Amino acid sequence: MSQSTTVQGKVQDKVQDKAQGKILIVEDEEIIRSSLRRLLERQGYSVTETGSVYEAEDSLLKDDSYDLIISDLRLPGKPGTEMINLAGSIPVLIMTSYASLNSAVSTMKQGAVDYIAKPFDHAEMLERVAEAIKKKDTLAQDTSENQNGTTDIKQAALSSDAGFSGILGQCDGMNLLFRQIQKVAPTDATVLIQGESGTGKELVARALHENSRRAKGPMISVNCAAIPETLIESELFGHEKGSFTGANAARTGLIEAANGGTLFLDEIGELPLEAQARLLRVLQEGEIRRVGSVQSQSVDVRLIAATHRNLKQLSSQNEFREDLYYRLKVVELRIPPLRERGSDILMLAERLLEKTCEKMGLEVFSLAPETMAAMSQYQWPGNVREMEHAIERAVILSEDNIITPEHLDIEVRVKQVLFRADAEESQDGLTLEDYFQRFVLEHQDQMTETELAQKLGISRKTLWERRQRLGIPRKKTTT
Repeated sequence: MSQSTTVQGKVQDKVQDKAQGKILIVEDEEIIRSSLRRLLERQGYSVTETGSVYEAEDSLLKDDSYDLIISDLRLPGKPGTEMINLAGSIPVLIMTSYASLNSAVSTMKQGAVDYIAKPFDHAEMLERVAEAIKKKDTLAQDTSENQNGTTDIKQAALSSDAGFSGILGQCDGMNLLFRQIQKVAPTDATVLIQGESGTGKELVARALHENSRRAKGPMISVNCAAIPETLIESELFGHEKGSFTGANAARTGLIEAANGGTLFLDEIGELPLEAQARLLRVLQEGEIRRVGSVQSQSVDVRLIAATHRNLKQLSSQNEFREDLYYRLKVVELRIPPLRERGSDILMLAERLLEKTCEKMGLEVFSLAPETMAAMSQYQWPGNVREMEHAIERAVILSEDNIITPEHLDIEVRVKQVLFRADAEESQDGLTLEDYFQRFVLEHQDQMTETELAQKLGISRKTLWERRQRLGIPRKKTTT
């Protein structure tokens, strides 16, 4: 074998090693289609282009081994959603020029694995593609294991869902949390939930209760930080009449009220040391004694605690009982902060936006592409709770049904990721900035500014700003 043949073989092996998967693109605009193909091929994907559903159908008849289909929503003839029906087990990623939440939610309900707004950022597109193919591989593996009887069917359904018991999330950290909830919920084990403020610790506690054998019993939630230190023992354990000044009648405590169900103690790190000692007795002996009483009574309560503080550190500083700490952390669950959840950020933003608009009786608003970029870059110190409040404020302040970064009022330096020149783009490639310029120049005579903005998925203000920056002002109409 010659040296050149050997070298050629090694090169072919490297190409094979680099291959990421086979992708079918369904897009009628040649500019976008060819640009997307070059972007994907540079990452090692094998790409086939088609311009309509009819062409894509022919391609699928010839070869149904694609790992992903990327289809525009609006196509000549049949719409892109038809690809969901034709794809079978192949995941479909929908592109939409309108960045419309209505159409996006509709496609997700019909079975699309994900959607992305055009014009899209190259990095975001590659991330969505990788996630979609990874989901396909994971689901195929779970299906194979189920057929061999090694994986629970409910577990496979969990891994392919967008959430669990009302908690939304698709990232690895949240999927791990969902699997842990599913395992620990049916038991009576004490659970300690760790997570920053605003991550949804009470939602996790409720999911544990609702998926337990105690689901028909009561769930009592107590925020230990919200009750004055002088009243916390009376609130939790109850008191007898006359046990202290103001105790004009006997009172049942919250632990007793949770008998047969679940007691959720949020911010347990704020619990005074005396109350901690009483709580430890509940865990060890399964009984309580009201303040001012000499009689104990049995209770059947499952305890779930949560905190954003480091209880181990507090116990080393004698601010939290070490024995109680170890009794609480029989099972420890961690909720990842929003900044660590990747694409979950935009998925949550869209769901919260839909929910907020519905609550206010408004038509569903949409997020401008630069808003999506800003939300992805922001650190969200207040986590999901902060996002919920920011979106509610944005809906109130928005004037044209499109949410811009200014409406959110979040302090973030927004990178101009949309329409930017891609550093990796080859000289003969078309960047998204090129696409913006060409689209505006080709359509501005036939479209109003509002129509142009809607087609590009941005606000009129953003369209005007980009016109100024790129030196393509609106043509004056002749009279």
